[in-house]
Amino acid sequence: MKLIYFARVREIIGKSEEEIDLPSDINKVDDLLKYLITIGDEYYSALSDFDSIHIACDEKHVDKNFKIINVKEIAIFPPVTGG
Repeated sequence: MKLIYFARVREIIGKSEEEIDLPSDINKVDDLLKYLITIGDEYYSALSDFDSIHIACDEKHVDKNFKIINVKEIAIFPPVTGG
């Protein structure tokens, strides 16, 4: 699965995208985020505030309960502010 990181998330993790093989028990966006924060301190720093992270699966914004089965690309965004 392809993960794409944006803005502050990209800066903290240190890469803009990566291909990742997920464990078979990762079924929802929430599961993915919980998994990612375990694979390195930089992931934890960038993603541990789940409520502020925004996700798009195959270019459609989704909530944390969205099932990621058969998804090809997940984009991860930090909190968005406007003005």
